[in-house]
Amino acid sequence: MPRRPSPVRPPGESTSLWHQGLSLGSKALQDTAPLKGFDAYVVGFHPARDDPSIQMEAHHYCRQVNDDFLQCVLFDGNTYEANLIGVEYIVSERFHDTLPEAERRYWHPHNYEVLGGSLVAPGLPEPAERALMAMLMNSYGKTWHTWHTGRLDTGPGDALPLGEPMLMWSFNRDGQCDPALEQHRNQAMDVDRTRKRDARSGLLDRAHPQEGVELLDEAFPDGTPIPGVVDRRTGR
Repeated sequence: MPRRPSPVRPPGESTSLWHQGLSLGSKALQDTAPLKGFDAYVVGFHPARDDPSIQMEAHHYCRQVNDDFLQCVLFDGNTYEANLIGVEYIVSERFHDTLPEAERRYWHPHNYEVLGGSLVAPGLPEPAERALMAMLMNSYGKTWHTWHTGRLDTGPGDALPLGEPMLMWSFNRDGQCDPALEQHRNQAMDVDRTRKRDARSGLLDRAHPQEGVELLDEAFPDGTPIPGVVDRRTGR
């Protein structure tokens, strides 16, 4: 699988012998049960909800709790040195629609990421990836980034987690994601987005209108809608 290194190496001293000893002791004596099962790996892009010019490649490692709920830890790469940059919770449409109106403003729609081919599951055979994407159809994510480490195509960001967490969103039109950001990921990870779209065209008949699709339209007035991605409130 192609490797995506983190754009940032945090400052600090080299690992001490004491730290190495603690790590070895922990591995021998402690259980890391809560980390088991975070083995569904997908890569996509996140813009900040309130400042969508802030965009990042996000590597999700997810655990399926049940058919309606997934939990994901987010990294800025897929190597041992990758930095933990946030979390994402994913709920089914059924769960999302039970949330209070005030809460639903935090949850972004996923149909564009699936049908548009920007969300990928590296290493999975095409049929297995399609099955995973079918499960994500009509779902919603609540994503907080605690660290903006930058982009591999433009350079590093903050050396440490600074400021308040940022609520992130999803792209929902062609032309909203910075083409350079996506191209860099696609070339490095051998992603053919046109082929992904074609392979997922059979999911179109499952698509329901979703809330939040039009949220970034004002920031990206030249964005182009795609079939199957429709705002529930406006029908566009």
